[in-house]
Order: sequence, then C-alpha cells, then structure tokens
Amino acid sequence: MRFAPAAAALSLALALTASVSWGAQREPAPRAAVLIAQGDASMKAGDTQAAIDAYEAALTVDPAYTPLLIHLAEAARQEQLQGKAIRYYREALVRDPRNVAAIAGEGEALVEKGALEKARLNLAKLESLCGGGCAETGALAAAIEAGPKQRVLTAEAVMPDAQVTQDN
Repeated sequence: MRFAPAAAALSLALALTASVSWGAQREPAPRAAVLIAQGDASMKAGDTQAAIDAYEAALTVDPAYTPLLIHLAEAARQEQLQGKAIRYYREALVRDPRNVAAIAGEGEALVEKGALEKARLNLAKLESLCGGGCAETGALAAAIEAGPKQRVLTAEAVMPDAQVTQDN
C-alpha cells in the first residue's frame, strides 16, 4: 500500500513518454536520407526507375522508416503499377493505421484501377480522421469525382485482321 502513489506516478510517467514517442515522426538514417533525396530528385526529373532504385536502397538501409513506403507507392503509380502501389500503401497502413497520406494514396490508386466503391471507403475513413478540410480528403474526393482514366490504345496495340491467301 505504501508503494501505490509511487507506482501510480511511475506508470503515469511511462504512459506519457510512450505516447510522445508514438506520435513523433522520427528522422531517417543519414544514409537513407541521402538516398531519399536522390530518389526525390529523380522523380522530379522524370526518371521514375532511378527513383524506385534509390527508394528501395533507402528501404534496405532504414527498413523501419514508413514514409519510404509512401515514396515507393507514388513511384509505382507513376509507372502505372497501381497494384504494387496499393501494396506499399497497405504496408504503410499496417505500420501506421492513421497515416492520411497512405489512406489517400491508396484511394487514388484504387480509383485508377476502377475500384470506386473501395476508394469511397477510404474517403470516408479520411473524413473521419481529418475532416473535409484536409488536403488529402479534397484530393481523393476530386479523384473519385473524375473517375478512372480511360486507357488510350496506340496504333501498335490494335492489330489488323490477318488475311490468308492460297497460292496455286
């Protein structure tokens, strides 16, 4: 009984430090930060494959840094690999279920795949987390409103019917 006040104070202190460390976003490892910067520069230059290579290298250096998964997902979407992007977004959501960038990105990738109902579920989740004034909510709502992009066929994609002739 005489240890109860001390135990209560100690548990309160531990709870506060745990909640502070949970909410704070940590910095990536220094080498990973350099690779992330290289990946960002490659994305801006339009070299998506070089960006993916840099982000994957950064992920091997610092596998616990969750924002890397968001970078990889965005690069995969640039390469029209929405399924792979959704996988990266979902892995980020396993690590941080309240990550609004991952929820919005997954929703936009779902729209690009044509899964509008699943994207609307992500929109509802976003609205409950950060409201209608959140930038991510607005972007996802606009993507859903626009709908999936129509795929453009090129002349090479449409082959004419082959004609068979018989030589005598």
